[in-house]
Amino acid sequence: MKYLDKFLRDWRIKVATQYVRTNDKLLDIGCFDGHLFKLLKIKNIQPSIGLDPLLEETKQRDGHHLVSGTFPSAISRDESFDCIIMLAVLEHIPRSEQQSFNSEFYPFLNPEGRIIITVPSPFVDQILWVLKKMNLVEGMSLEEHYGFKTKEVFTLFDKKKYRLIKHKKFQLGLNNLFVFEKIG
Repeated sequence: MKYLDKFLRDWRIKVATQYVRTNDKLLDIGCFDGHLFKLLKIKNIQPSIGLDPLLEETKQRDGHHLVSGTFPSAISRDESFDCIIMLAVLEHIPRSEQQSFNSEFYPFLNPEGRIIITVPSPFVDQILWVLKKMNLVEGMSLEEHYGFKTKEVFTLFDKKKYRLIKHKKFQLGLNNLFVFEKIG
């Protein structure tokens, strides 16, 4: 990972983790190397799970379990979380798979559990291609981007099951944060 990749990742994490509560147990979908858990030490989160299909093997890191695989198949149905996080992941997941989030996330979330998502504006793909050509970023899995539109996030979660508690733009308006909370 290049410096600019790390800078943008850490900026996303800083914005998103403001909505993680002290002592939460997390499921970080698309955790890559589990860096988010390292930055959350100050919030004293419970031992949590990071999930990423790019992990070569399942391993422990700083008390957290990093699992190679995809959601929900790689997670035990007995698990429950206070927070499900997907930072810069949604634009890599095909729309057909996203439609199941509403029902698949619900049983894994504790009451008032949160879903924290960041998703870039579609224009970012063009910027990343240029930065990649200039060798300034690695642009992880950029070939998976398909022009996901930010407004599509609003359609993923049933308003009877989740309430939107925060939507804001950051990174000069090129990235979006969404925080949903489970009702009941």
